[in-house]
Amino acid sequence: MMMWSNFFMQEEDRRRAAASRRRAQGQQNLGLTPELEGKIKLVLLLSSVGATLAVLSVGTEFWVELNTYKTNSSAVCDAAHLGLWKVCTKRLWQADVPVGRETCGPAELPGEANCTYFKFFTTGENTHIFQRTTKKEVNLAAAVVAVLGLVAAALGFLCIIMVLSKDAEFLLRVGAVCFGLSGLLLLASLEVFRHSVVALLQSGVPEPQAPRLTYEYSWSLGCGVAAGLILLVGGGCFLLFTLPSWPWGSLCPKRGSPTA
Repeated sequence: MMMWSNFFMQEEDRRRAAASRRRAQGQQNLGLTPELEGKIKLVLLLSSVGATLAVLSVGTEFWVELNTYKTNSSAVCDAAHLGLWKVCTKRLWQADVPVGRETCGPAELPGEANCTYFKFFTTGENTHIFQRTTKKEVNLAAAVVAVLGLVAAALGFLCIIMVLSKDAEFLLRVGAVCFGLSGLLLLASLEVFRHSVVALLQSGVPEPQAPRLTYEYSWSLGCGVAAGLILLVGGGCFLLFTLPSWPWGSLCPKRGSPTA
């Protein structure tokens, strides 16, 4: 009787040990491999560059420069630069303007500056720039879309950090979608802003005293374009990491592996 009881106890111990080994092996397989973790960290670093450029672009007011033409009857000329949130008008000395340039600028030259936030963020009114009127609906849409892009990027970072710290691999796809959406929203914001600039220049019939204007896009907008593209690439890379490896393995077999 004692022999049978010992036999059953040993069999039970073997089953428990085997079950423990299977659970441990399953948990190990569910975790991130060192190779995949390194790739995720590399793409996360790339996405961090894109997010930094996005914050720099949205937070600065050098999206576009508006320049008046120089006149021989005055020693000064007027220029302006604006972004999503505020506009800065500057009075520059014509002697500081590069030789051969017909218009006033660039806006980075030293001069008397006056920077104000757009009135539609405070009083709900349109802003007047060089006797021309902004179209507040378009400007507000560009700002809202840009902020949504930053929020999507922040959610993407949160998902990828959870993947690396908590082995929540299912959040990798969510993070990829967030980064891709962030890039698309930033690029959409740039396009909406471009329409707002066109609407500003074509706002009704200018007054007789309104100066002729030219415009040129500046470095803040360039940062926005680069940020949108980088975030799109980052989101695409994260999405590729979630795909099964067998299609790529069949196309690119390892060296020394038997082929059919």
